[in-house]
Amino acid sequence: MSTKKIQAIRGMNDLLPDQSALWQYVEGQVRLLMQRYGYDEIRTPIVEQTALFARSIGEVTDIVEKEMYTFEDRNGDSLTLRPEGTASCVRAAMEHGLLHNQTRRLWYQGPMFRHERPQKGRYRQFHQVGVETFGLEGPDIDAEVILLSARLWKQLGLFEQVTLELNSLGSSEARAAYRETLVAYFEQHHERLDEDSLRRLTSNPLRILDSKNPDMAGMLADAPRLIDHLDDDSRAHFEQLCALLDAAGIDYVINPRLVRGLDYYGRTVFEWTTTALGSQGTVCAGGRYDGLVEQLGGKPIPAVGFALGIERLILLLETLALVPDSALGRLDLYLLPVDDGATRQTLLLAERLRTALPALRAQLHCGGGSFKSRIKKADRSGARLALLVGEDEVATGKATLKFLRDDRDQLSLDQEALIDTLSDLLVGEGA
Repeated sequence: MSTKKIQAIRGMNDLLPDQSALWQYVEGQVRLLMQRYGYDEIRTPIVEQTALFARSIGEVTDIVEKEMYTFEDRNGDSLTLRPEGTASCVRAAMEHGLLHNQTRRLWYQGPMFRHERPQKGRYRQFHQVGVETFGLEGPDIDAEVILLSARLWKQLGLFEQVTLELNSLGSSEARAAYRETLVAYFEQHHERLDEDSLRRLTSNPLRILDSKNPDMAGMLADAPRLIDHLDDDSRAHFEQLCALLDAAGIDYVINPRLVRGLDYYGRTVFEWTTTALGSQGTVCAGGRYDGLVEQLGGKPIPAVGFALGIERLILLLETLALVPDSALGRLDLYLLPVDDGATRQTLLLAERLRTALPALRAQLHCGGGSFKSRIKKADRSGARLALLVGEDEVATGKATLKFLRDDRDQLSLDQEALIDTLSDLLVGEGA
């Protein structure tokens, strides 16, 4: 039998206890925001039929061609670990009748999977928050989902660090006419296209505009702009959206090169970008996908949404030192029986405190040991306070409160007064 240690799959990372508190903080901020805007949570399986993504994302996209984790199950069915959340959300909403003659505002969070080269902030198993709205076709809902994302940046202290980029992809008819114009332009500069662009020339030429190849920058800058070829309805929609964002005080940059890698987008597309992470600049991306429900077999329903990567968001918070103390998951209190004779009393006291102070983060010392080793464990726990209970305290109904992080005298308190004292201390320190 092999004794070689089994390690995690490359690009699929463990989330360790010293990281989970920050994740919980970000997820909690997201959940609170969605409740404030009246969005309902939906949870879908991480495995779907491969056809769902081939039909929605597009069979000639990089995701379907190169990046999906696809396998046959025991019945011979082709299944895929979801590479993004929108298609799964649409499938679930259609299957359960959520879109029948009604509007929906939905959100989700969870793991997605793509087999691409792992790098900082980009992994093979990554986590996204997604927002999807259905049944609303005006620019007002486009504005709302953008304002919702803007409020998240404000909640996290990131608003000054991100830039909103906007574009319109127009209708499918306008896009088809523009595609012919664009292909003709690229054919004139055939020798300047790199390998990826040559492949995309026949499959998805709009994606060439998104190339990061510096050798093509000048040629791309002179390419025809989609925004100059919009149909009248799409142009009016985009102008009204810009007016709403202007009224709301949201600054933006119109980026005529902004496209989406997924085939189902049309009209509004947007990204929130940052310069704080170097080349990994996009922290949130979305737009309108009015044709996707029909593409998957339903009736035509307008839709708009976005997705943001949690790993990228957390990396941004850490890079900019914007992680609040409350997101570090530190203990408030370490309850320490001075000797084994006080264990029972300390355990019962810990339960009383947890009942009286639901927000208290308290840990009980277990496992015995010398008094010196117990104090060391209290300090290593990261708690702000230690509560010592020994034979004398058991006999007198008192407890000793020791400040582990502040230069303050310890307090000897009646256990009955302990609850009020701890409550005052926790409120005073923002717990």
